[in-house]
Amino acid sequence: MKKIILLLFIILSISCKSDSEIHPNDNVSLEPKFRGEIIKHTYYTLAYSEENEQAYWVYYQLTPDLINGNQTRTDDFRADPAVTTGSATLEDYKGSGYDRGHLCPAADMTLNKMSMSETFYLSNMSPQVPGFNRGKWSTLEDQVRTWALAFDGLDVATGPIFKDNIGTIGVDKVTVPGYYYKVLYSESKKIMLGLILPNASSSKSLEQFVVPVDQIEQQTGIDFFPRLEDKLENQLEGNISLITWF
Repeated sequence: MKKIILLLFIILSISCKSDSEIHPNDNVSLEPKFRGEIIKHTYYTLAYSEENEQAYWVYYQLTPDLINGNQTRTDDFRADPAVTTGSATLEDYKGSGYDRGHLCPAADMTLNKMSMSETFYLSNMSPQVPGFNRGKWSTLEDQVRTWALAFDGLDVATGPIFKDNIGTIGVDKVTVPGYYYKVLYSESKKIMLGLILPNASSSKSLEQFVVPVDQIEQQTGIDFFPRLEDKLENQLEGNISLITWF
């Protein structure tokens, strides 16, 4: 009888977890065939695609504290030991002509040495055209930080779209994606923004890359923020509104 009571208590305790106790990766989910290996680092979570040797998605909560820290870049690019199948390696990128493009940017994680260093795992990298990584992608990353400070934080989901891929690099055949996305949600403002950018240099304004989040879900197989109330989720993901963002 005591064992039964203990078991019921454990089940009840798990079912009654508060939102704050649920790991942030519960805010994104993938179709089963695209699920990947879930890797939980201290400051961000990702779903790793062994087939493409990079993340399907990277998710994190971007707070002013993370942005306003004093930690400088560590540049300690390395394989991710948490990926059980083995992540991409430095040799894959060497001489490829592509940048090791951050998905969770280093400048988003200046809180401490751990937060910064974790961004240099190669599971957080994707092969990006140099003019894109150092150009429009960097511009978007800067803008996301500006929004996060203005809105007292953002939920950020970002990753590649494996469509019109450019090829592969390295012995591990790391896919060079054709496109990248970002999905941003402001809890304080109850607003959401989605963007799709081609892996190429561009002189277009960021507004020209805005799309409904539903479109990103269709192209990636990812359900973003499924824990939002259904009516609010459908409203935010099905429409484009640049008010407050730009």
